[in-house]
Amino acid sequence: MSTADLRDTDAEGWVCVTCGTALERRSVDITYMASVFKVELPRCPKCGFTLIPPELALGRMLEAEKILEDK
Repeated sequence: MSTADLRDTDAEGWVCVTCGTALERRSVDITYMASVFKVELPRCPKCGFTLIPPELALGRMLEAEKILEDK
């Protein structure tokens, strides 16, 4: 999974339920099985909440998990 694979996740229109602040696309480190992936995801600039949309979590991220687990 590359950063380019995850760039289509748009922050526009999303608001943090905790802070009421608009989410912004930010660089986020995702760690899984000792591997770190740098991706851009909608994130609250105030509290750090990160949105991982279901299509991303159940699609490309699930595929990457399976690949890493097979190693």
